[in-house]
Amino acid sequence: MEIRRALTPAEPDAPGTVVTIGAYDGVHVGHRQLIAQVCRIAEERSLRSAVVTFDRHPASVVRPESAPLLLTDLDQKLEQLATTGVDETVVVPFDDEAATESAEAFVTRVLVDCLDVRAIVVGEDFHFGHQRLGNVALLRAMGEVHNFEVLGLGLVGLDGAPARDHEQVSSTFIRRALSRGDLVRANAMLGRPYEVRGVVVQGDRRGRELGFPTANVKVDRTVLLPEDGVYAGWFERADGSVHAAAISLGTRPHFYADGDLLLEAHLLDFDDDLYDEAVRVRFVALLRPQQVFDGLDDLVAQLHRDVEGARGALA
Repeated sequence: MEIRRALTPAEPDAPGTVVTIGAYDGVHVGHRQLIAQVCRIAEERSLRSAVVTFDRHPASVVRPESAPLLLTDLDQKLEQLATTGVDETVVVPFDDEAATESAEAFVTRVLVDCLDVRAIVVGEDFHFGHQRLGNVALLRAMGEVHNFEVLGLGLVGLDGAPARDHEQVSSTFIRRALSRGDLVRANAMLGRPYEVRGVVVQGDRRGRELGFPTANVKVDRTVLLPEDGVYAGWFERADGSVHAAAISLGTRPHFYADGDLLLEAHLLDFDDDLYDEAVRVRFVALLRPQQVFDGLDDLVAQLHRDVEGARGALA
């Protein structure tokens, strides 16, 4: 997949494109079905397929006080889009100036002049442009002028069929599922285990003192973390090696009444220095909620059970 950041005019002899537009946060199974339509149409018409997305989620600029936490940062999103078969992803910077651009101006500047668009595939509820005034109806009206067609698709369920509201796959529903620790539903909608990325930093070494050393992973605050709890998951190091892990996410209520939120991963059958490594943590199953114990002996006994629970969940 080609990643295109320069919005230069389309080459006169280049094939036109079939395009979809959106934040594409999560690149979930619904997104993939829509992109598959883009690729199918492009192949049938000997055109190029393209995803147009944004560097910064539009909501983080337009309404930062209520913007959703991200399911994927830009690097993750581009990696996932590269697995869809699309020919190129066009990354459009989104800032205060872009937030005031009209829908009509965006279509002309990006889709017509830059991509020579021949067809656009979006969700029927798609909105864009200043004050979200752009929609499928506007795209169709502009298509009559600029010679492109528009296909508006309804949201789908996990089976790929049209679905009622509560059964639809969406980034919003994935966030809700993660926020209540429902990894079964969240991962099903994503089509993969939920992943966060960060750097291993120094901790207070309490896990090591208890016989369960952990890697403390600092995750960007703009990225969504699941509900506090203990999880089974996979821990990928900077060298690409992947390790089974018991993952604790929370404030460590046994030790602190009001502690900082921490992501701590205990790698099974592993004891090595991980400090300063850029790592990836994938959440597979919720083992239990966070809890306060009567004493250290009870905590250590539970940690042993957590490790065995992680082994079983990841077997």
